[in-house]
Amino acid sequence: MSRKGYSITLSIQERDKAQLEQIALEQGMTWGDRPNISRLVEAIARRELLIGRNNDWSDDRIRALQQAMRALSDTGQIDEAQIIVRLLLDRSELAVPLRNEIETLLATPMVPWRSELDQYIRRQMPFQLTYRDAADRPFTFTIRYARITFREKRQYLECWCDETEGNQDLPQLQHNWNLRIDRIPAAAINSIQGRWHSNLDDIEVELHLLNRLAFAYESKTEDIANEWLTNSNPPIRRVVRKIFNTFWFFREVLRYADDCVIVSPEGARERFKQKLRSLYEQYEL
Repeated sequence: MSRKGYSITLSIQERDKAQLEQIALEQGMTWGDRPNISRLVEAIARRELLIGRNNDWSDDRIRALQQAMRALSDTGQIDEAQIIVRLLLDRSELAVPLRNEIETLLATPMVPWRSELDQYIRRQMPFQLTYRDAADRPFTFTIRYARITFREKRQYLECWCDETEGNQDLPQLQHNWNLRIDRIPAAAINSIQGRWHSNLDDIEVELHLLNRLAFAYESKTEDIANEWLTNSNPPIRRVVRKIFNTFWFFREVLRYADDCVIVSPEGARERFKQKLRSLYEQYEL
């Protein structure tokens, strides 16, 4: 006795049809060499394929994978980092800034000398590096600590250097430099003798967060304290954080300038006030 089949009509957009065909191919649901959506639907109905939600990962899980991705990338383990990148890109709950960041990481090829740089960092071996700034002027840095970070769609070498001349940061942070990876010429690295530092220089800054930011703030790995001030009305969140340079720190504070106040140290507070005065003058206020 022949098996009786029933037909159904799916009303879907062309891109959704293409996605279903791709899933059918991935699951081996084909008719000849062509994807077969009917077989895919049949397998789902028979629970041979289980359906799961793609938007139920917690913020903690995504944050942990994001940190693992950055750590692998920073240590030059690009293939391993891209495994996590592809895992995250499949998630629908991914925020747009993070999705843009990891898509950029996925599309960024490793420059030929990058593996050599990664080896120096992994082995904690001091080295000298040639660098060209935005005006194409050459500089040589003697580096005794380094890590690779990803900021605003670019990779940077954050490093502790013997050289301080030309660094306009606070005196306590003038050994720290941020060098764009794409401005390091090929064959620009040489080993040197000496001691490897355990980290960048840092200072502690205290912030007071106000209004909606006080409630929405998510603690960062550099935070030392994160607490509500007692007897404050309206409520104020106090955050103490380690920073390694004021450039990136000020860029973050400016995004929330109305709701974020630098309390200490005085040097960082005064420098930020100078930046605000400059903005005030530029707009002729």
